[in-house]
Parts: sequence; structure tokens; C-alpha cells
Amino acid sequence: MAAVGVAAAVPAAAQEKPTKVVHWDNGKKPEKTPPYSGAVSYGNLLFISGIGAHFEGDIKAHTKHVLDEIQAKLEACGSSMEKCLKCNVYLADLKDREAMTEVFTGRFGSEPPVRTTVAVAGVPGNSLVEIDVIAYI
Repeated sequence: MAAVGVAAAVPAAAQEKPTKVVHWDNGKKPEKTPPYSGAVSYGNLLFISGIGAHFEGDIKAHTKHVLDEIQAKLEACGSSMEKCLKCNVYLADLKDREAMTEVFTGRFGSEPPVRTTVAVAGVPGNSLVEIDVIAYI
């Protein structure tokens, strides 16, 4: 007796290929092409570019500002801090790691993302910290 194969029906949504979507600030593409995009999604993955703090202040003030900006951008794109999977932290000085971590802890919920923290030769705009994230929508 020959075996009869039954193909499972695959929903149409599962057959669709993900597409790249640039999430422009204010929902409007700038007239001039910028050097990079601030937020891009591909399927249900969301990539937020590095955000720094460009004002006078200490590492705690800079970290809070950056995390607030990340949260706003995530929410504007349909995600949240709790949906972050990966976080890269770039410090102007590694001695600021402990103070940055104090502000960072708890901002991503009870299950924080994986994190890489490094000190770099310079953070653009004289920010003491720059953070980028990968999240899901």
C-alpha cells in the first residue's frame, strides 16, 4: 500500500516575505536623504539607531535622557522597552558604567535584553553615552 502525503495548508501571511520599513520621525520622509535611518523594521524586528544626549550633564542625566528617547521611539513604532532583545551601550568613559547601570536597571522590565557595554574613543556630540537597541513589534 502506498503512503499518501497530506500537505498542511500554510497561511498566506506565513508565505509573505518581510519588507523593510523606515520609520521616519513625524511619519514623514525628509526631503534630503539623511546619512542613516533612526528606526527601521524588517518583519517584526525593529532596529533603533544609537541615541545620545547632547547637553551638559552627568552620566545619570544622559542615560535617563537616552532611555526616555529610546522608549518614545519604540512606542512610536509599535514596540516597547519590554520587547527589546539586544542593547548596545557605548560609554565615553568606562568609569561611568556603574552609574549608567543604576539608571538602566529596571527600564526594560523584569526580563531585560542582552547587553553589550563598551568604552569608545568618543561618543558623537560630546554625549557621555549612546545606546542602540533591537526590539520586536
